[in-house]
Amino acid sequence: MEERARSCLLRSRPNLESDIKAAYLMDHMITDGVLTNDEEERVLQKTTRKEQAAALLEVLLRKDNRAYISFYNALVRESYGDLASLLHPDLPMGSPEAEKSFSNGGTPLVQVVLSEGGVPQRPMVFVSRPALLNQVRAKLYQLQGGPGWVTVYGMAGSGKSVLAAEAVRDHALITECFPDGVQWVSVGQMERSDLLVRMQSLCFRLEQSQSPESCHRPPCSMEEAKERLRFLMIRRFPRSLLILDDIWDSSVLKAFDIQCRVLLTTRDRSLADSVSGARHEVAVESGLEEDKALEVLALYVNSSTRKLPEQARSIVKECKGSPLVVSLIGALLREFPDRWDYYLRQLQRKQFKRIRKSSSYDYEALDQAMAASLQVLSEEHRELYTDLTVLEKDVKVPAKVLSILWDLELEDVEDVLQEFVNKSLLFRDCNQRPYLYYLHDLQLDFLAELNRTRLTDLHSKVVKQYQQHYKAGPPVSGDTESLYWLRFLTYHMAKAELSKELYTLMFSLDWVSTKARLMGPAHLINDYVEYADMLDKENGEVRGQFQEFLSLSGHQLEQRPFPDVVQLALSQPHDSEVYRQASQHAQHRTHKGALYLNWLNKNSLESLSRLVLQPHQGVVYYSCFSHDGTKIASCGASRKVRVFKSTSGEKLLELAVDDDEVLCCAFSPDDHLIATCSADRKIKVWNAERGSLIRTFDMEYEEQINHCQFTNTRHRLLLATCSNDKFMNTKLWNLNKASSQNTMFGHTDAVNHCCFSPDDKYLATSSSDGTLKMFEVTSANEWKSIDVCEQFGEAEQEAGVMVTCSTWSADGTRIICAAKNAVFVFDVASTELLCEIRTSRHSTVQFCHACPNSQLLAIALSHYAVELWNFESNKKVADCTGHLSWVRCVQFSPDGKQLLSCSDDQTIRLWETEKVHTSSAASLKRDSDVLFADNGDVTVVAADNRNCLQVRSGPTGALVFESEKQEARIRCSCINTHTPAVAMGREDGAVKVESLSQALWRMGRRALHVLNPHRCLVLALGLDTGTVQVLEVPSGAPLATLLGHTRTVFHCCFTPDGEHLVTSSEDTTIRVWRWRTGECVVLQGHTESVRKFALLPPPPSSSSSSHLLSWSFDGTVKVWDMVSGSKLQDVPAHTGAILSCDLSSDGLRAATTSTDQNAKVWSCESWELLFTLNGHKDCVRSCRFSHDNRRLATGDDEGEIRLWSMLDGTLLKVCSCGNKDAMDSLHGGWVTDLHFSPDNKVLVSTGGYIKWWNVDRGEALQTFYPTGANLKKLHVSPDFSTFITIDSIGVLYILKKVEAD
Repeated sequence: MEERARSCLLRSRPNLESDIKAAYLMDHMITDGVLTNDEEERVLQKTTRKEQAAALLEVLLRKDNRAYISFYNALVRESYGDLASLLHPDLPMGSPEAEKSFSNGGTPLVQVVLSEGGVPQRPMVFVSRPALLNQVRAKLYQLQGGPGWVTVYGMAGSGKSVLAAEAVRDHALITECFPDGVQWVSVGQMERSDLLVRMQSLCFRLEQSQSPESCHRPPCSMEEAKERLRFLMIRRFPRSLLILDDIWDSSVLKAFDIQCRVLLTTRDRSLADSVSGARHEVAVESGLEEDKALEVLALYVNSSTRKLPEQARSIVKECKGSPLVVSLIGALLREFPDRWDYYLRQLQRKQFKRIRKSSSYDYEALDQAMAASLQVLSEEHRELYTDLTVLEKDVKVPAKVLSILWDLELEDVEDVLQEFVNKSLLFRDCNQRPYLYYLHDLQLDFLAELNRTRLTDLHSKVVKQYQQHYKAGPPVSGDTESLYWLRFLTYHMAKAELSKELYTLMFSLDWVSTKARLMGPAHLINDYVEYADMLDKENGEVRGQFQEFLSLSGHQLEQRPFPDVVQLALSQPHDSEVYRQASQHAQHRTHKGALYLNWLNKNSLESLSRLVLQPHQGVVYYSCFSHDGTKIASCGASRKVRVFKSTSGEKLLELAVDDDEVLCCAFSPDDHLIATCSADRKIKVWNAERGSLIRTFDMEYEEQINHCQFTNTRHRLLLATCSNDKFMNTKLWNLNKASSQNTMFGHTDAVNHCCFSPDDKYLATSSSDGTLKMFEVTSANEWKSIDVCEQFGEAEQEAGVMVTCSTWSADGTRIICAAKNAVFVFDVASTELLCEIRTSRHSTVQFCHACPNSQLLAIALSHYAVELWNFESNKKVADCTGHLSWVRCVQFSPDGKQLLSCSDDQTIRLWETEKVHTSSAASLKRDSDVLFADNGDVTVVAADNRNCLQVRSGPTGALVFESEKQEARIRCSCINTHTPAVAMGREDGAVKVESLSQALWRMGRRALHVLNPHRCLVLALGLDTGTVQVLEVPSGAPLATLLGHTRTVFHCCFTPDGEHLVTSSEDTTIRVWRWRTGECVVLQGHTESVRKFALLPPPPSSSSSSHLLSWSFDGTVKVWDMVSGSKLQDVPAHTGAILSCDLSSDGLRAATTSTDQNAKVWSCESWELLFTLNGHKDCVRSCRFSHDNRRLATGDDEGEIRLWSMLDGTLLKVCSCGNKDAMDSLHGGWVTDLHFSPDNKVLVSTGGYIKWWNVDRGEALQTFYPTGANLKKLHVSPDFSTFITIDSIGVLYILKKVEAD
């Protein structure tokens, strides 16, 4: 300390010891960082006030200039103006310490100006908030031209005072705008007499700074003080700034309304409305950013942010970065560094009284600071504010919700909310209309603690007011008010412990339908998960049924237009409460003309997936669990990363990552970071909580980056990446460095995948050069290499072997990799092959992942399936079917209980590993034939994936016959009811007829009884080899094997008399067989494969017809005489392949469709072109005449259906949903089949799903979503009541229209 300052203290010592109260002053000095808590305790140990003052002065005399300045400012703030005047003449002009304290724009001049004006020094621990600071300074510069007000407002503890003091700590601002000085007055909540003391002190300070020798009488009244200040500020200090800190009352501002420049801090932004002059505002709404808040804590505990414990981040998150809370806890931790857990628990438990004062803040504890804000409200408004206790954190509500809660007019509610906002008791989001309102987490926590005993009643009030307002049912408008009730009504019921109301609501299909339509399924699923305990007390089985329905139908509930929830629910098991309610709704709505379908044989389908999500519009390339298992991140062609809850699919975060496809994403070991890599050669690292970009690496790769992965443990955080670069393709990154830390050399082609060993010592890489390599992480040297090519034959090696991925066993002793259609398990130590898993030759392994705590291995396959294997026993454990396209990725959850898979079908499926198992059931192929009996019974004939022919019968599709396995794939089949036989067409060109009796005998009497109505049944099958077989039912005897076709048989059909069998083939021929004798007539003339044909109806004068119509990929239509084999007509119909053809019921017209995007209508008498139907934008794949022949329906590959008039060929209607669906189609895929109802009022179509349309309006009546997709053919009963099809994954659907009772 300077000698003259020390001497001044010694001279003034008697006066200081007799008058000051040391405890008041030390709070300010601790905040300034010139006094420690230990020194404060030693001073307070003295028994009398005078002894404490003497002890404080003894401490001061051993300190530097900063302590003298801080002591002087403390005297000014505590209204010891006369004592401060004794110290003022000897204030130090500057010191190295002061220079250090006033960095970032501060100078000795600034130090002196602020010290003389009583502006607080920086807190001992300080971090800058540049954005807010610049806003305040910008407003202060606007006062340069004349008097005015700058209001800095915000809630308690938001850092307003520190911000105001820091704003004027700027040399340019002081010299340019306020050269006459800056005066600081701490106000707070005070009586009028106290305010007069503050004004007297300010007058004294100003007069002393101008003429220290003069002594003026203090003003005796507020009016006199105001006039004297007006004189001083206008005449003596016209270019000075007055800072009024912590203003609560407008009367205080009026006392300082003296035409000067004023900066004020307050919780009530409306106070400045009571004064004259220009007014400016700066809102301090947000807390410190996470990194700034962590920096504060680190400074308090003398550590770096990286070394802070995990609880530090949790504390910041819990208090939303509140500067007050962070500073209070930081100061406490400085004294008790082991209490991180303790103070975090106090925050979480809302024990604010435990977070007590350890600085000069005006309140003893955090709860007092909060309570002070409420005291200024009227009793009525205080009660209304109490109702806000029920709000959830981070939730913004519209005024209309509170209008219902408070039972007030909307305008009255808005007035009340405006008052709360003005007093910083509430925040308003002005970026939306209507405005939304919300509370800071600390305010909510304070209210919850304050009203702890009333929480149940407060939530009950919310529910009661809702029920009174919405007696007719839940709101359906979709505005912010209705969305609030749909999202949080269940929350309020649960908190109010209204179990009965909660059961009634959540076990209602109406509620499910309304909420899913407006909010999507994820929130609903989350409700069933979150309130499971309460719901299970009523009926756990029903809760499980609703949850399963939503989990497995979620991706369909995301479709737009929104699907019919009742129709979706009709696909649930018959004993389900969901189905029971849906059935009731369907019966009721059918009376009003609605159309619903019952899936009769649905109980035969086993569902293994627990949750189905559709997070992206486009291929999902990769998805992964967080390390705590609660979240899933996914990425893909949508160029985004989405993070959602693993329990419900509720979206938590979305990252707009790149201008190109995102190929991989990964969580850091602590789940705080997400890394992404993409086709544009960039690696990005994101904050997983806020979604902010932290780092980008984009300079080192020249090709797309295929994969990224963090180390498994937190000990040393590294990120591994690999790319399509030939040599410099695998790199390790330290996130604190701008460039890669290491590059692994050794591969000579693209590296497709990389993964760390469980202990992070090694990195395994899988490459297109056919090798699997393991590198040491610390040295980046190659440790071991395995030539996977050696596991394949020479021909496969020449074609190239690409190792797609690798995975480590849980103990790190096995390394497993995938290549082509195989998975290999190697011993890490010896690199010996331990076992080999071979999949279908028609499929490739896309990905594999080993369970982190068992011997399970998940394999993703290109044929849409996921398989689970035990790699120790080399046995398949489970088949997971349900995906509709290639499966790109699989990953186990950290606990191994769940498995996720993502696919090109844009979905992610979650499976429970303990519930999945292998399935012995064979899946059916889509080529089928159906016989509808007069009694309503049905018989379905189709091949399965084992090349056996199945016959299924009855409403449940029970299996009644299964043929022997065929030598080649069965491509078509047909039924002949006139002779007890079945025919099969094969790929080898042969046709076979055989008996079924022996097979049926093995199946027993039940099968014979089921087939009893169809004792005269003949089935024909065409095979890939060109063979056609005919089997007898029920005897099972082979009746014929017909050889002649040289390539695949695509279609077969018996003539109406059952004596002839007609087949068409890829060999371009059509054959008409007398199948009993094997004689045939060959119809030759087409130059490309003949996919299908039709028997022309007989002329009016005859009961039978010998004419046949065929169409081909060669673009021609031909008419044949089946007896002579002669060609009657040869019509070059289209420039592209003909995809379908239909005959009118009167036999006078034929319609053809083609890849040339046209449909044409022909006269069957002259084969002249009647109409060319233009307008389709893609291949026209299907067509159908109405039964009255007045309309023609055509469907294309975009999913669009058009209805045409057959009077003049004009377009009548376009049937489409308006927007393309997730499969980039208007129908979930190609429109493959069309059928009119007998009355021609309804049209049914198949594509990715089945749709029924109103023909007159062109509007969809109903949609049935199958489990699979790509429906090929729909069989419709003559009365249009039963619909049968098979989807792409082999599921049979027997659908029956719901009839009104």
